[in-house]
Amino acid sequence: MNTVNNSNETEKYIIKKVFEKISGKDFKKFSTADRQKVIEKIVSDIADMEKILLTGPELSKLSEKINEDGFGLGPISLLMSDPEITEVMINDYDEVYIEKKGKIEKIQLKFRDSSHIRNLIDKILGPLGLRVDESHPMVDARLKDGSRINIVLSPFSLKDIVVTIRKFKEDIVDIERLINEGTINRRIGDFLAKCVRRKANILVGGGTGTGKTTLLNIISGFLPVNERIITIEETMELRFVHKNLVRMETRPPNMEGNGEISIRDLVRNSLRMRPDRIIVGEIRGVEAIDVLQAMNTGHSGSMTTIHANSPKDVITRLETMLLLSGNNLDPSTAQRIIATSIDLIIQLKKTEDGNRILSKISEVIHQGRGPGREIKLEIRDIAVLDGEKDSESAVDCKKAGNEMIKNQWVFCDHIPVFLEERR
Repeated sequence: MNTVNNSNETEKYIIKKVFEKISGKDFKKFSTADRQKVIEKIVSDIADMEKILLTGPELSKLSEKINEDGFGLGPISLLMSDPEITEVMINDYDEVYIEKKGKIEKIQLKFRDSSHIRNLIDKILGPLGLRVDESHPMVDARLKDGSRINIVLSPFSLKDIVVTIRKFKEDIVDIERLINEGTINRRIGDFLAKCVRRKANILVGGGTGTGKTTLLNIISGFLPVNERIITIEETMELRFVHKNLVRMETRPPNMEGNGEISIRDLVRNSLRMRPDRIIVGEIRGVEAIDVLQAMNTGHSGSMTTIHANSPKDVITRLETMLLLSGNNLDPSTAQRIIATSIDLIIQLKKTEDGNRILSKISEVIHQGRGPGREIKLEIRDIAVLDGEKDSESAVDCKKAGNEMIKNQWVFCDHIPVFLEERR
C-alpha cells in the first residue's frame, strides 16, 4: 500500500488519473470551492480503487494542488493573492523571486519542471488569444485583473522559460497615504496640487519600481472636474477617477505581424478627440516627439512618466528620443522642443530599505525665446530631499519646516517661472 508521503511518483500517478477522468468536462462552471469538493471525491475514489492510503490532510492538499494546477495559477496562486507582493519573477522551475514591500527576495517555491511552467503560461495566454513558442519566443500581455506578464523562451534566455509578473494594485493610494508613509510631506503635496491645477506640463522620472505610475494616479485627483482627459497606455495601469475620461491602450501586432497600434498612433489620434489634457503612461521611444508637441500646442497640463535616475537624465533621454524619432532633428531643435514643452520634473527614487520617496522637484527653464535664437536649457531645483542638493541646479535653499513625518525636504528660493506666467 502506497502513501503520498512515501512516493512522489504516487502523487504524479494520481494527478495523471484525475486529469484523465475530468478531461473534456466543463469544470470551469463550478465555483472554486465546489470544484474542490468534486476533485476531492475523484481523488478519493482513485485512491480506494488503487489501494493508495491517503490521510485527510493529504487528500485535501493534493486536491487543492490539482484544482490550482488545472484551473488556477498553480504554485503562484497564493503569491498572486497576497496584496503585499508586487512582483513575481520565475527564473527557472526551481528559482522563484518576489518583490515584497519594495525588497526582492528568493522564496522556497518550486515547479515540478519547465513543462509545468509552460502549462501554466499556456493556460494564462489561451483566453487572451496569445501563444508563446519558438516562432513567438517573447510575449508581453495584460491579465484580466490588470497585472502585466512578460515571457521569454530559450534560446533568448539561457533558462528554458523566464516569467515576470507585475501585479495590478487593487487599492487606490491617495495623497494622504503618501504623506503618512513619508514619500512626500504636506507642503510638497500642496505644491504638486497647485502645479496640476495651473496646467504645468509634468514628467515623473525614476527607476523601475519607484512609484511613477502610483504618483501619476494620485496627482490626477487634482484635475479639474470639467476637463476632458484622455489617457494612453501600453498596458492599462492608470486608475483615474474622472467623469469625462477616455482610456486608450495600444495593441501589439498579430501572429502575422500586422495590426499594431502604437502609443504614437494613439497620441496622434487623441489630438482629434478634443482633449484638455493628454496623459501618457510612459514614453520610451519615438512617441516622445508627439507627446511633447501636444504639450506645446494647446494641451497644457499634460503628464507622462519616463525611466531616468535624475532630472538631468530625463533631459538627456528625451533629447535622445527626439533625435531618433526619424524627423531629422538636430540637437538644438531637440532642446528647443523640450524647453518649450516641459515645465516640471518630479523625480522619485527607492531607498536602500525599499521605500519609495520623492527626491526632487525641478523646473525646466530656458533662455533665448526668440525664433532662430539658440536655446540654453537649465534645470532649477524647486524642492529637494535633504542631502540630494545639486549645486549646479539648486539655488539658496531653506528648510521647509518640521511638519514631515519621516523625511526632511528643502525648498529653494527659486520661484517657478511657469507659475508666474500662468497666474
